[in-house]
Amino acid sequence: MKTIGLLGGMSWESTANYYKYINQGIKSSLGGLHSAKIVMKSIDFAPIAELQQANEWSVMADTLTQDAQDIERAGADFILICTNTMHLIFDEVQSGLCIPLIHIADPTGEQLKQDGKRKVGLLGTQFTMSEPFYKDRLKNIFDIDVIVPGKDDQQVVHDIIYNELCLGDIKPESKRVYLEVIAKLQSQGAEAIILGCTEIALLVNENDTEIPLYDTAILHASSAVSASLTS
Repeated sequence: MKTIGLLGGMSWESTANYYKYINQGIKSSLGGLHSAKIVMKSIDFAPIAELQQANEWSVMADTLTQDAQDIERAGADFILICTNTMHLIFDEVQSGLCIPLIHIADPTGEQLKQDGKRKVGLLGTQFTMSEPFYKDRLKNIFDIDVIVPGKDDQQVVHDIIYNELCLGDIKPESKRVYLEVIAKLQSQGAEAIILGCTEIALLVNENDTEIPLYDTAILHASSAVSASLTS
């Protein structure tokens, strides 16, 4: 079994789910008392959130590269950054490592393509919805068209993530707002919705709506299980 590296804390609530999903996956695959070999570094999210708001992405790239190098030195065979937004600096972090990063969009794109989805809606932080790094990867590698909410809805979705979900505050009224945004994307032709922030699944799940939801945290964690068990 290979050792999985997790760079987490952004936020810790969703990172806790990564740990759970990965260990559940290893147990399901190997049975018995097996659990995953994991090296985790969980960082303080508050300074990162401040840097995000200030658009200091180069500073964050340097910081996360150092954190990822710590995980590499601790014996990880590959690393997952346990958040969608910070994949904006994926290339910079990967360039500072000798081991691979698994991009969070790739297992999602693979599953969408396997399921025959060609046009999908994307929910996430405003950075993920408005910047091209995520949408372009899905289009260029998997030939999947991505649509996002309008600017006002993007702001609402973003604010709920940072002001509520990252604090573990789950509100029924916020779920209703998200379901309204999802319905708008479906009316624009979305065949599925990517939960492109690892906290969103704390608020909405497949039982809340008829349109398929793709939880990036679950898919990312599943890819780590597969990579860990591949010789």
